[in-house]
Amino acid sequence: MPHGADIRNHGRVNTPDSAPSRLYPRVTSFRSRRGALTAPQQQTWERLWPVIGADVGDTPVDADAWFGRHAPLVLEIGSGTGTATAAMAQAEPEINLIAIEVYRPGLAKLLQTIDRETIDNIRLLRGDAVDVLESMIAPESLTGVRVFFPDPWPKARHHKRRLLKPSAFTLIASRLVPGGVLHVATDHADYAEAIAEAGNSEPALRRLDWESLVQDSSTAEMPMSLERPTTKFEGKAERAGSAVTEFTWMKSVSTGEEK
Repeated sequence: MPHGADIRNHGRVNTPDSAPSRLYPRVTSFRSRRGALTAPQQQTWERLWPVIGADVGDTPVDADAWFGRHAPLVLEIGSGTGTATAAMAQAEPEINLIAIEVYRPGLAKLLQTIDRETIDNIRLLRGDAVDVLESMIAPESLTGVRVFFPDPWPKARHHKRRLLKPSAFTLIASRLVPGGVLHVATDHADYAEAIAEAGNSEPALRRLDWESLVQDSSTAEMPMSLERPTTKFEGKAERAGSAVTEFTWMKSVSTGEEK
């Protein structure tokens, strides 16, 4: 079983039944989904969630205490069922990875993977990513942030629900250490344009050329890996003819640095 301090020693923890409004505090960037856990998932949840999982709260996470070590901290927003999360954590054992997700069955599947494969460097937070970033993640504490295939909310009237808008880029930038990296992937062309515009407009971030990064061995000098496994979701999108667009931004050492 993964080790680590219970986050309840370091911040308030709410259960889904006791504080649903805390889990969903605003117009959110995700669709509400319900799903019952299987009996094995429930058993794993009851055993592991109090140790390596927590619901959104008001007190900043003490990552060193929770992981039981000091290491670069990476945040993944929207981990889904955790296939990519687990693979990337195993490929980077030197990284502490916190995955944010609202869908309980998805978190339960990731918990089972963590348990089965004895992955020690993942912790889980359940709640809205913006609320987590605002309330639980300290400024300049993240080495990296990953946002893979966020909900595109394709209808114009729903664009306000999109996660990656200017305010989110400003918030993410404030949580990155200087030299920290934001890695984004989307298979929705219209959303890709909006993401590029919002990210490029954030003065604290400098856009990196993706093609140069993947072709240049200097990616080894990045503070976190930019490689990610292809998930079933992404494979389905590619078969449907949806091209994947990848973005990376690095936080400037000085926010006054020209982009």
